[in-house]
Amino acid sequence: MKFFYLSSTPNEDNMLEIHERECSNIPDSLDRDYLGPFNNGAEAIRKAKMISENVTLCVHCCKVSTSSVLLKKKS
Repeated sequence: MKFFYLSSTPNEDNMLEIHERECSNIPDSLDRDYLGPFNNGAEAIRKAKMISENVTLCVHCCKVSTSSVLLKKKS
């Protein structure tokens, strides 16, 4: 699990950014709110949407990646 925070000051697009605890771009402790522990940014954004509709994931620490999972059929 990772620990996520919500910036309390909007970015240049007027959005509040969600950051992981270890992000190099995380705001100072007075400029962020703790969201909680989540497995990924998608879970954190659901919680943040309860606080504000204008939320987005940090492009540096919360990159959304998808990959295919291929399963081999047992013979």
